[in-house]
Amino acid sequence: MNRRITFSVDRSSPTPLYFQVSDQVEAAIVAGRLRPGDRLDTEVALAQELGLSRPTVRQAIQLLVDRGLLVRKRGVGTQVTHGQVRRSLELTSLYDDLSLAGQQPRTDVLSLTRRPADAETAGELRLEPGTEVWALERLRHVGGEPLAYMRNHIPVKVADLSAFDLTGDGLYASLRRCGVSLAVARQRIGSRRATAAEAALLEESRGAPLLTMRRAVDDRDGRPVELGRHAYRPRLYAFDFTLVQR
Repeated sequence: MNRRITFSVDRSSPTPLYFQVSDQVEAAIVAGRLRPGDRLDTEVALAQELGLSRPTVRQAIQLLVDRGLLVRKRGVGTQVTHGQVRRSLELTSLYDDLSLAGQQPRTDVLSLTRRPADAETAGELRLEPGTEVWALERLRHVGGEPLAYMRNHIPVKVADLSAFDLTGDGLYASLRRCGVSLAVARQRIGSRRATAAEAALLEESRGAPLLTMRRAVDDRDGRPVELGRHAYRPRLYAFDFTLVQR
């Protein structure tokens, strides 16, 4: 919906006019006066209201688009995004984190097969090459937008993934329900460019930057139970760190 918010500029201020506009829009988003899905007035209407040139207003809007607070949609206009998912570095699943944050995640299961583990997967899971594993591919959505492309490998002796409802529940919650105790994870965070297939799934351009996470999880007995290789849209996703002085 279009939500009417009044903005103003101070021409005597040393702060650039475009930054004054973007700062007020951001403040309205943070305060909840502009909510996810709300549409802004057109650049022409905002320019007329503020007595500014259209390029100045466009620069202000583009600054917020680049920061992930606004998104331009053809035929719709400029909208407030659903916000960036911020995730702490704990042994939790994306599904659990989104649910606890009041989001409503949706999952598409792209494939679920049993196959022999290749050398790389076997090495990460400390298995003999050729050990049979479940290969799971999913696409996680939040706020109507694709957020993450997720690939997981789980040894078949750990659980029967074909019995799980992975469209309506998280992988970790399903594993816990069948008695798997997730205890320790080795995790690596990085970035890379999207492949053509990933770009199509995540509605990004080919070669767009993606945030990546690679995680290998053991249970309380030190048994390897899961390997995850995930790719996230950085406009919608971030990791939070707490650093402590030693």
